Amino acid sequence: MAWSSFLQAIPLKAISYIGIGDSYTFGTGALPEFSFPSQLSQRLHSEESIIIQKPEIIATEGWTTDELLRAIEEAKPSNNYDLVSLLIGANNQYRGYQREQYSREFRLLLKKAIELGNGDPSRVFVVAIPDFGATPVCASRSAEIHPDLLWYNAEAQGIAKEYGIPFADIFAVSAEAAYHEDLTAEDRLHPSAKMYKLWMDVILPVVKNILKNQKA
Repeated sequence: MAWSSFLQAIPLKAISYIGIGDSYTFGTGALPEFSFPSQLSQRLHSEESIIIQKPEIIATEGWTTDELLRAIEEAKPSNNYDLVSLLIGANNQYRGYQREQYSREFRLLLKKAIELGNGDPSRVFVVAIPDFGATPVCASRSAEIHPDLLWYNAEAQGIAKEYGIPFADIFAVSAEAAYHEDLTAEDRLHPSAKMYKLWMDVILPVVKNILKNQKA
């Protein structure tokens, strides 16, 4: 189906979207309208005339996989979202959690994400953990953080692949923070609005493909 034909096939009702994760989904360091879920909604509307409801967010700064699992259970969100994103693991690495815990709880979170999408894995996408070792705050520990995050992202991508869920790999572009100060927020750790905009070059095609396949 041609993209123009696909757009005509999209119903007028707004698409519901929930993002689950940590500070990178919440948008710590940027205004709410510049978080990646908000920028994704804005870009889909401005470029493709796809209407997305205001994103619902279960995420905040510092959460690990176990904390996110508890937060979802406490929030009791709907289980019928058209689009669900999952990005988690930075704080597991930062706090020195066991890798086995990440593997186990990431799988549980991915299953929960599928549940939130009405049991449909084709509504879900995973976003890679950014390379926060490239930021000014963590630069001195980059040699330690970088290989750890490579493992975390490979694990998340592998589990996502088992369920046929796409993986938006923003890891490489996030590493540009080592060379451009304006890609980090004032805290010199979290992404700036400009960095989240760069993420869109990776995330937007993934989401367009999800929506296209839903209507094909």
